[in-house]
Amino acid sequence: MHEAADIRNAEIHRKIAAALANLVPSDPTIPPHPYLRRHLAEHAAEGHVLDDDHVPPALLAWETSSGVRQLLAAQEEGPERREWLHAWAGLEPFAQQAGPLSRLSSMRLAHYSTSLLPSQTQSEPTPSSAAPQTFHTSPVTPLWSDCAAPVPAWSTMGTDVTSLTTVVDASGQTTAVVVGDGGGSLRILRRDGSLAHAPITIHNGAVSHLLAPGGGLVITAGTDGCVAVVDAIHGRLVRKVITCRPRTWVSSLTSYRPPGRLPLALAAFSDGHIAAFDTGRLQIQALHLPQLHDPSAIIHGITRADGHPCLLFTERDTVHCFDGGTQFVHSRHPARIRALLALPQPGQYAVADENGNVSVHDLADTTDNAAPIASAVHATPVTALLHTTLDRQPALASAAGDGTVRLWRLPDLEPVDGELPAHTAPITAMTHLGGDTEDRLLTGGADRLVRRWTVDHLTFGQPPQARKHVTASALSPSPPHLLAVARAAGVSVWNLALDTQRTLLKGQKATALAWPRVQGRFLLAVALSDNKIVCVDPDTGEQAGPEMTGHLLPVKTLVASPAKMGQLLVSGSADGQVRVWEPRTGRLLRKFSDHQFSVRCLATHRNPGQNFVASGGGDGNVRIWDADNLEQHGQTIKCDQDVINDLAFVQESDRLLIASAGQDGTLKLWDVSTAESAHELTLEDGELSAVTALPLPQERTAIAAAGTTGIHIWDATTSRRLLSIVTGSPIRSLKTVQDPDRDASSILLASGAAGTMAFRLDREQLW
Repeated sequence: MHEAADIRNAEIHRKIAAALANLVPSDPTIPPHPYLRRHLAEHAAEGHVLDDDHVPPALLAWETSSGVRQLLAAQEEGPERREWLHAWAGLEPFAQQAGPLSRLSSMRLAHYSTSLLPSQTQSEPTPSSAAPQTFHTSPVTPLWSDCAAPVPAWSTMGTDVTSLTTVVDASGQTTAVVVGDGGGSLRILRRDGSLAHAPITIHNGAVSHLLAPGGGLVITAGTDGCVAVVDAIHGRLVRKVITCRPRTWVSSLTSYRPPGRLPLALAAFSDGHIAAFDTGRLQIQALHLPQLHDPSAIIHGITRADGHPCLLFTERDTVHCFDGGTQFVHSRHPARIRALLALPQPGQYAVADENGNVSVHDLADTTDNAAPIASAVHATPVTALLHTTLDRQPALASAAGDGTVRLWRLPDLEPVDGELPAHTAPITAMTHLGGDTEDRLLTGGADRLVRRWTVDHLTFGQPPQARKHVTASALSPSPPHLLAVARAAGVSVWNLALDTQRTLLKGQKATALAWPRVQGRFLLAVALSDNKIVCVDPDTGEQAGPEMTGHLLPVKTLVASPAKMGQLLVSGSADGQVRVWEPRTGRLLRKFSDHQFSVRCLATHRNPGQNFVASGGGDGNVRIWDADNLEQHGQTIKCDQDVINDLAFVQESDRLLIASAGQDGTLKLWDVSTAESAHELTLEDGELSAVTALPLPQERTAIAAAGTTGIHIWDATTSRRLLSIVTGSPIRSLKTVQDPDRDASSILLASGAAGTMAFRLDREQLW
């Protein structure tokens, strides 16, 4: 009877969703009715028709429920036509402050990237990925992309995720997920990732460890050396301080049941002390425990096969066992231990070290330096271990500093083929979420995200993916536009007009790229990891001209600069030097050693009377160089932005400005003539990694700056934000060239953690 009622309810919601979808305006500049914005997706989900037809893209640009990704996660099995919904779900957490035009543009780029097959590198979308009529009002037109599909975040944080745990009821069901962050705050979330209570600020440092002993309580430990307790069911602080040791940090937190006593919680401090307290009255207990000698020691309670409780603790590369009276070394490892985990099989534990080694050990083996039961290699430093199940059989998940998660069958650590690229930054914590059929886990990282994964072959059984880490990219300034992208395997060059590709310098790592014009044609200048610079003919792949050598460390940035003496090539290196070359002959024209630390960025400007090059980097200073006279122009600009990540010249009416993108998240503009501050723009998107300038109608200039989650475009004259292109992952390089086929458009090239994309920006359509 209940089943029949559910079917009738689903049919009602399906009809409502179909009727409401017809009410969504086709013109995205017209806001839909508030009811549509808030509830259409929910009706579609209840009617099991959560797809692109019932929730059209034009609605997503105005959608305000902030729940599409949760709705999709709750209905893993559903309609196939969800391309636009999945594109929006990957961007949704980062687009809450973006306007409808920004959302439309972001979705169009994300959908274009995900709709291309892995082998496709087309200059126009395939028919299946063609944008609907809705998107013709967007100022963004995708041209090329190899970016990975945006992965929906289960939840987003304001700072780094540092710890995770789940709160379960008596039946083993998860009732809440608790997330600790780098700012000392705790967030209690529901199973769908929504906030259950207001955030609780507890520690004066990061919340480094969480422990859920039962009854809805969560014990927290921080880098401030304090331990506290929170009631996760009611979202309140139970005890601000159980114990606190000033000028220390808590290195580990675990449950431990001493022989003949009730379970206790143990907190290990960086000064070697271990504090024990009961989880009922939250009182400190006197207990004989070992003294630790490693400030980063990990402790973990475990029960031997004979039922006797023990305490495992680490000391750099060794695991010790304490049985309540004596202690001994049980296993030694190739490198410092980063993760320690007791396994469900009594007496067995897993260890991972900073070299990526993962091993399983058994306390039943009492020989000195017991050999592991099994061992494997994650290939990068492991940061967390978690016991899980695959096909209802025990498995081990290992998370690493490169943002990947791997799965191993227990007890022999047989790898499940595939490597899950879970985060774009180191993974800091993992926990269970639980599921009806397959197990689920949550991962948290330094990219400020928590993601949810189903532990099955579809997620983890994929072939290992080729890493798309981009070391450099460059777009030639005039047609036919040539896009060069450098990765570990070499440099790939695409002709965007002809849809052709060539790989240059196979097997060589490039650190910077530029397109200088030499004798009437463009060559690709490539800075290699051995500190030298070469020019390559993009048609033949042959080296053109002699090598340019002299830098003591790898070149971080290259630009082609016009000058009265002809086009120059300028390089900035980690050795703090700016060098000016004649690319035709490879001759060094000038060396500037004024920067104290690494030169990270260069920018050029040309006007009828002067040619400038600007440099910035690790010393936080910007210097302007006269490319015609090969000497510094004006005073050094002291930016006070920590590291300068990128620079761009900005023409503002009758004066020339230089924009500096800082590691501190600020974007400042400086008068080139006076070295004085002109403007400061606030983006509130974390560290700014790239900036570029492009002309606007009526002799105005726009500034495009890249932050942690997207590209933000401003009117430099009015300081008004024009557009935000949400990417969901950091952009590391941002360049622009004029579109020769369209006077009112520019072509932008953006490279980052997810890959590289090129798109046309129609400047007249910017609102």
